Amino acid sequence: MQQELVVALGETRTESGKTLLALVDERPVLLVFLRHFGCAFCRQAIDDVSKVQADLVARGVQVVFVHLGSPERAKPYFDYYGLSDVERVSNPDGSLYRNPAFTLARVSLFQIFRPAVWIGWIRGAMFKYGIGLLKEDIQQMPGVFFLKDRAIARVYRHRTIADRPDYLKLAS
Repeated sequence: MQQELVVALGETRTESGKTLLALVDERPVLLVFLRHFGCAFCRQAIDDVSKVQADLVARGVQVVFVHLGSPERAKPYFDYYGLSDVERVSNPDGSLYRNPAFTLARVSLFQIFRPAVWIGWIRGAMFKYGIGLLKEDIQQMPGVFFLKDRAIARVYRHRTIADRPDYLKLAS
């Protein structure tokens, strides 16, 4: 597992051209895998991270987002939430999501019928973040990995698309 992680990090470049391995070697990384940009919960996750970004930086943690869109499609979302300068990995084919070091689940169509998802929508995700164009893989589940010293220190695997991880706790 450790070897698979190091290889995956070394082969993966952010939109700025840095490898994830180089970033992890600089300081701990909170690697946030997003769903598609048409998903209200994806935009909610970007907003949630934007609200704790200063605390994460103060702790010496760098946030890196992995998304399924092109850099051009992603940019307006990160700009809108004040995260223009955050490192991002564009992964339209979803290969990093399926990499054995991470292996994030796929959403079944029944996922949207789970009570937690409806509760998330009712609590405002749908109204505040809306629903956008479905251009990326809508079946991909998100996840969060706290990487430190070339290892996965903590993981949050979403049980539903509406889960809201505690990003500060993951990075502590």
